[in-house]
Amino acid sequence: MKRTIMSLIGAAVALGAVTGVAAVAAPDGQPDATAEDASRRPVERSALLCPPPTSSEVGDTTYTAFTPKATDGKAGARGTAGLLPAQSGKQQDGKAKDDGKGKGQQGGQPAADPVAPLKEAGTPVTATTDRAGAPALSGTADGALAPGWTVQQTTSVAAGAGRGLLGLSCVAPDTDFWFPGVSTAKDRQDYVHLTNPDDAPAVVDLDLRGKDGPLKSASGENITVPPHASLPVLLSTLTGTPAQDAALHVVAREGRVGASVQAADAKLGGDWLPAAADPAPGAVLPGIPADATSVHLVAVAPGREDADLKVQLATPNGLITPAGLETLHVKSGMTAAVDLKDLTKGEAGSLVLTPADGSKAPVAAALRVTRGKGDQQEMAFIPATGPVGQRATAADNRDKGSTLSLVAPEKGKDAKVTVTASAGSGGGTPVSKTYTVKGGSTLAVEPPRPQGLKGSYALTVTPSAGSGPVHAARTLALPQGGLPAFTVQTLPDDRGSVVVPTAGEDISLLLK
Repeated sequence: MKRTIMSLIGAAVALGAVTGVAAVAAPDGQPDATAEDASRRPVERSALLCPPPTSSEVGDTTYTAFTPKATDGKAGARGTAGLLPAQSGKQQDGKAKDDGKGKGQQGGQPAADPVAPLKEAGTPVTATTDRAGAPALSGTADGALAPGWTVQQTTSVAAGAGRGLLGLSCVAPDTDFWFPGVSTAKDRQDYVHLTNPDDAPAVVDLDLRGKDGPLKSASGENITVPPHASLPVLLSTLTGTPAQDAALHVVAREGRVGASVQAADAKLGGDWLPAAADPAPGAVLPGIPADATSVHLVAVAPGREDADLKVQLATPNGLITPAGLETLHVKSGMTAAVDLKDLTKGEAGSLVLTPADGSKAPVAAALRVTRGKGDQQEMAFIPATGPVGQRATAADNRDKGSTLSLVAPEKGKDAKVTVTASAGSGGGTPVSKTYTVKGGSTLAVEPPRPQGLKGSYALTVTPSAGSGPVHAARTLALPQGGLPAFTVQTLPDDRGSVVVPTAGEDISLLLK
């Protein structure tokens, strides 16, 4: 996925890293430094893209922006962080065309005030809108506000096919995304939103896979997204074959985009489906709520080999195998789906997929989780996610309704993490608490809250030195009458720092 490669040439190189796009290699393409020769440094610039929140006339959206405080003694350093509206585009014959609303721009961006601009690290900033058709947002953070910059977009829709709570952590631009769990069935309306942050057009291919392989599409190739524009594409228009359990592959052949899928179900409401972690031989899907009434798994094997997966649920007491589902077979280039029903049986859990019978084929996976019954059901999605790594952040937490799930997927490797609740957006004092998660189990807790909390706050998860791997997710529940409205955001590493090799003199380079 991350394709940018910077060669080290000469005596010493100062590397300014951008979140998600910096990699380092020697001139011959081989790593130039061992772990002992490298140091970890904060990124100097981050980019995020937020898709249009909703077209509903009865929707309210809150943006919450946050950067954790520096721990390297640079707490007083300066920086900037903010989001600006992107243009909207209309798709026609596989092309996106500017609708003329981008007039009066400065440097390719609309001449508008930044949304949720940060002034300091450690305190979240919020902004709200109730506009139907509010635009996509594109922004950057630099200096001291770049490392770990996180923006949460939370939308409450009171009625309609997509009613409920829709939550999304705004995404970094990239070139490759997998979305297992999309649908082109008649009871779903799934839009993929493509946002281009750059000054040049991006060219994108959309590839749908189903249980029998690729779904034929005459309009999914060579989709042009204009500079600083956002383009929605209704997935059902890409194929004449309805597919309930499909996977979408988004590839930018030119430029880069942010991609997120907004799913609306006639019975189950709506939510955002974020991209899953890069395809790998195994997957961890954390944060299944204890009161989930239905859990539905969709996996895709994008490679040339079939994948066989051992399916386990990490419960509060350890790993168990769901009844009747020891392994899942996923054919090459196809999707496989299984309805796990009320898998958790009243206890919070996480799904852990590991290679079975020596399988090394990569997979991407996601869960659709449902709470409630009858006409009072609400869905959310949990994509496979990477480990927390150095640090992870959930930006929008309220006085009530947040649940933090931590899973240590490897049996015998306990995880120890510190969870810090930031100051509130309107006031409050940060609070930290340390948790230990037994290897092979899930720990679901009501997270700490700032003392004297006013407004919303952020949670930062930091593993301790020597901790076993840990994956995390945050559930935000904001009931709407009798509807158990909720959304789940996974917490992969916030990419606030990068490993920078130590460069030294090599005169022989001048002779090559």
